Amino acid sequence: MKRQSPLFIGIIYAGLGVLFTGIAVQTVNSSGWGIFAYILVLIATLDFGSGLRMIMVHFKIKAAQKNKKK
Repeated sequence: MKRQSPLFIGIIYAGLGVLFTGIAVQTVNSSGWGIFAYILVLIATLDFGSGLRMIMVHFKIKAAQKNKKK
């Protein structure tokens, strides 16, 4: 089984963050700020945070590999 790169996983998490944000916006527009909307915003925030962290890890690994080759 091939390991996925942190960049790919980060992009997936960011995409999920966009998806959950869109669903939260639709929920708030239709029924206001209920508990479900808050849960969706929380999930979107966690996804964006995880995605950003994975993308940063990808670039740190690439920089470390580049410095190692020198």
